[in-house]
Amino acid sequence: MSASPYPLGLRLDGRRVVVVGGGAVATRRVPALLDAGADVLLVAPELTPALRARVDAGRLHWVPRRFVPEDLDGAWLVQVAIDDPMAAAAVSAVAAERRIFCVRADDRTAATAWTPAVTRHGPVTVAVLGGGDPRRAMTVRDAIRDLLAVRDTAPTRVRPDVEATTGATTGRVALVGAGPGDPELITVRGWRLLTEADVVVADRLVPGLLLDELRADVELVDASKVPYGPSRAQEEINRILVDRALAGAVVVRLKGGDPYVFGRGGEELLACAEAGVPVTVVPGVTSSIAAPAAAGIPVTHRGVAHEFTVVSGHVAPDSPASLVRWDALAGLRGTLVILMGLKNLAAITATLIAHGRPPQTPAAVVQEGTTGAQRVLRATLATVAADTLAADLRPPAVVVVGDVVGALDG
Repeated sequence: MSASPYPLGLRLDGRRVVVVGGGAVATRRVPALLDAGADVLLVAPELTPALRARVDAGRLHWVPRRFVPEDLDGAWLVQVAIDDPMAAAAVSAVAAERRIFCVRADDRTAATAWTPAVTRHGPVTVAVLGGGDPRRAMTVRDAIRDLLAVRDTAPTRVRPDVEATTGATTGRVALVGAGPGDPELITVRGWRLLTEADVVVADRLVPGLLLDELRADVELVDASKVPYGPSRAQEEINRILVDRALAGAVVVRLKGGDPYVFGRGGEELLACAEAGVPVTVVPGVTSSIAAPAAAGIPVTHRGVAHEFTVVSGHVAPDSPASLVRWDALAGLRGTLVILMGLKNLAAITATLIAHGRPPQTPAAVVQEGTTGAQRVLRATLATVAADTLAADLRPPAVVVVGDVVGALDG
């Protein structure tokens, strides 16, 4: 009988952690390492779009090649996230020689450390080891998370899903909004559906820690849509949702923010409906409201703004493809919230000013709102584009234009 593992919480802030592999497993594990403050070195010939986005944002270091022993120089921990047993064994052998603990996704029995099933509730982190049985660990973890959630909420009567009460054995799809970035801002129903999922099709903007809490046997499909970078065609995403559901799987389409706020959730619902696949839609907290709120900016405020308008800025104002009446927006007195607008921000602000919006109108940009990487820039409509460029702010970011930007300033 093997000895029981010794539970330990690793303080990785500023310490080197090497992740070997750039696929789905690494996509799930890297966010928790970054959340712990680890200095992550990713070694892999290729990366998923979600990991590439973190590299581009400067969150981790990437070496685009296969593993060599020198990669473990200065490492405190190594995570082997590849499915090649021989290659994984070679990495763990080097780690053993250097007395570095090694987590192996391909073979738990050959690993010197295990990744527990984790739930986070404010400052409390609960990690569960199931004696090598991931399902057992997940079951216990989920029960603990439910107990923690019950302590913070009043008793409610949950209406069961129609599909769950009809005895249907076919698969189904849930379009779930993951919220603006903080993993705790997903709805209770959205999180429950994640725990039931057989397949999760996730965008780049979903909170990475939610992926870290999936069951080990869940198929994770990286449908990341990195702006102006690699993307998976929407038709292919629709096909995956339909095919997996028709095969009997419970599929969660996990989307940043809300599925219907510039999320193409409507197209996915129509594709599923055409194929006869049942769909549940779970709204999410949209970044158009949450990101300004996290930066201390209410989108409405008594005596300041009685309305707010949310628009997409991914198409330039002078483009024939634009559906936004920027001239009309310039004449409004309320708050204007622009999503996906950094690339065209200079053209947008110039257009608003040209149509009568005062240049001195307060403006702000909130990058990665509600997350630990949040950055806030305050400026005016006339200067915000240049200031954003000088500050090297990057997507995802929300632009707010209006007097509400300074409404809560003391």
